[in-house]
Amino acid sequence: MKNFLEELKWRGMIHDVTPGTEEQLSKEMTIGYIGFDPTADSLHIGNMVQVMTLSLFQKCGHKPVVLIGGATGMVGDPSGKSKERKFLDEKILINNQNKIKIQFEKFLNFTNSKNRALIVNNNSWFNQMSILKFLREIGKHITINYMLAKDSVKNRLESGISFAEFSYQLVQGYDFYWLWKNKNVKIQMGGSDQWGNIVLGTELIRRKDSGNAYALTTPLLTKSDGGKFGKTEEGNVWLDPKKTSPYNFYQFWINISDQDAEKYIKIFSLKEKKEVEELIIRSKKDPQERILQKELANELTILTHSEKDLIIAIKTSKILFGNSSFDELKTLNDLELKSIASAVPNISIKRKLYYENSNTLDLLSSLTGNLIFSSKSDARRMIANGAVTINKNKIDNSEDMPNLELLNKKYLLIQKGKKKYYFVIVK
Repeated sequence: MKNFLEELKWRGMIHDVTPGTEEQLSKEMTIGYIGFDPTADSLHIGNMVQVMTLSLFQKCGHKPVVLIGGATGMVGDPSGKSKERKFLDEKILINNQNKIKIQFEKFLNFTNSKNRALIVNNNSWFNQMSILKFLREIGKHITINYMLAKDSVKNRLESGISFAEFSYQLVQGYDFYWLWKNKNVKIQMGGSDQWGNIVLGTELIRRKDSGNAYALTTPLLTKSDGGKFGKTEEGNVWLDPKKTSPYNFYQFWINISDQDAEKYIKIFSLKEKKEVEELIIRSKKDPQERILQKELANELTILTHSEKDLIIAIKTSKILFGNSSFDELKTLNDLELKSIASAVPNISIKRKLYYENSNTLDLLSSLTGNLIFSSKSDARRMIANGAVTINKNKIDNSEDMPNLELLNKKYLLIQKGKKKYYFVIVK
C-alpha cells in the first residue's frame, strides 16, 4: 500500500492535516470521504483537485466515499462566499445529483476491488431527522463560541449571515459523524476553505462518542497571474461535454502558462513521480514544445471524455491553427465538423438565400448582420487584401462565385484575418 501523504506531499497537495492521520493511514485500509454539493448538473475543473484527491486515495489502497450533498445543497456552504447562495429547487437538485454521479465513474473504481468507491447522499439520513431531534442530539454538543470562531463565519458576520448558512458547519459536521458511526469513515478531506467545517466533524465525533477521526485539506488552487483556477472569459470549464466541448476542454489545458503547467501536472496527472519529474526537465529544455501542457491536455481529455474525443480535439486544433487545406477539411465527418463549430462563433443562413447569391461578396454581405464584416465595403476590402478564406480556399476576387462546396452538404468555414473563424450552417 502506497503512502498517501507522501504521494500528496510531492504533488504539493497538502495544506493542513490533523495529528495522527499518517499513523491511521499506515495502520490499515482507511475509509475517507469528500463532499460535493450538487449546485450544478455537472462538475467543473474547479472540483477536480478534490476528485483527483479521491482518485489518489484509492490508488494508494484506501476506500474513497463520495458524499453528494442532497441535503446540504438545499442550504449552501458560506465558506469562501461573500453573499448567500440562492436556494435550488428540489427537482433541480435531484437532477444535478444523478448527473454528477455518472461523472465520478470516470475517475474512481466502483466495482471489482476491496477498496471500491462508494457514493452516498446525505439526504438519506437528514430526511429522517426532525429539527428538534437534530438540536437535542447534535446541537447540544457544539457551542456557539466554537462555531463563531470559524473563518467561514467570521468573514461573513459584518455583511450578515443567515441562520441557515450559520448552521451549515454543524450539518456538515453531522455528515462526518454519521459516516464515522455507520460506514466506518475515519477521515474527511477537502479544500483548505473547508478546514473549519471538517474539524467541527472531528470535534463532534470526539465530544459525542469519544471517537477518533481525522482531517486533511488541500491548498486552494490559483493561477500564476492571480486569476481563479478553472475560470475563462466564458465562465467555468465543465466536465459535461454539452456544457464545455471536449475541444474547449482540451484547449484550456493547452493554453495554461508554463509556470502553472509545472504545478498542475503534479496535481492532475496520475503519472508516477519519476515520469512527472522527467517531463518537467524536458519542458525546461524545450519550452516552445509545451510538453507539460500537451501531456495534461491529452491525459485529462481522455480521462474526462474519451480517446476518440482527444483525436477530434487535436484534429480541430490543427484545422484552426495549422496550415490545413480544403482537401483535409473535406475528409472531416459530421462529429469532427461539430467540434469546429463548438470552438468558433456559429451563424445560420437559409439554404434558399445561400443559393441566391451571385458572387462571393453578396454571400458574405448577407452575413454582415452577424458581425463577420461591418459592411459590404469592409468585406470587399478584406478580400482585396487576401484576408478571407472560405473552407480554407483563399478568396481573391469578390465578383466571382467560386464553386463553394458545402462541407457535409451544409457547412462553411469562413476565416477573416489570421485568427478569426466563423462556422456557417446552411439550413
